[in-house]
Amino acid sequence: MTQDELKKLVAKAAVQEILNLLPEHSLLGMGTGSTVNFLIDELKEYANYFSGVVSSSDATSQRLLSNGFKVLDANTVQSLPLYIDGADEIDPDGNMLKGGGGALTREKIVASLASQFICICDATKLVPVLGQFPLPVEVIPMASAQIQRVLEALGGQVRIRNSKVDPNLPFVTDNQGWILDVKGLAIENPLALETKLNQIPGVICNGIFAIQSANMLLVSAIDQVQKTIFK
Repeated sequence: MTQDELKKLVAKAAVQEILNLLPEHSLLGMGTGSTVNFLIDELKEYANYFSGVVSSSDATSQRLLSNGFKVLDANTVQSLPLYIDGADEIDPDGNMLKGGGGALTREKIVASLASQFICICDATKLVPVLGQFPLPVEVIPMASAQIQRVLEALGGQVRIRNSKVDPNLPFVTDNQGWILDVKGLAIENPLALETKLNQIPGVICNGIFAIQSANMLLVSAIDQVQKTIFK
């Protein structure tokens, strides 16, 4: 199967998991990325099943609205029963590295509202130790040079992510931040590094999801989806 076929396979399984876990008129938190796009497409026939969806990016909000979902501002809800999203990497304990699409901050905000986090991905995202995929760090632009020096002192190889529209300009997030992509870090203690990076002045968010780690993993491999419960 192609990677897109694997993403579609896990998206179909996620629909059934969501419907099994949530009663009608529940709220739902929705992530961002290509696997989530497949999920939204598969879930659209149940759009009226949910009282509303809290989205983690402008792109996801637009896709949800175009498929008939009611999108709610995160400030209007106190909690969510479930957040579902993909990952760029996930380790055997459910810690994730996310942010390849640039939505890490809003993803982390919505995940923090949820009682349960389901990660959906294909088997290529499974790693023994996080860090093979570059770690995204969203920063306030005026602090980017100083933060880059700090990250390099930690052993990382750092570059500012470029815009896909104009490679001569930096990528700008929905929050008007820039993203530093950090290679060369073996993240053996995800929680400690996530916490440490959060303390650097000018860092908006980093792409380690250990505080908001996954409770459940649905992963597609070959022609089947496997489920793992972490906690």
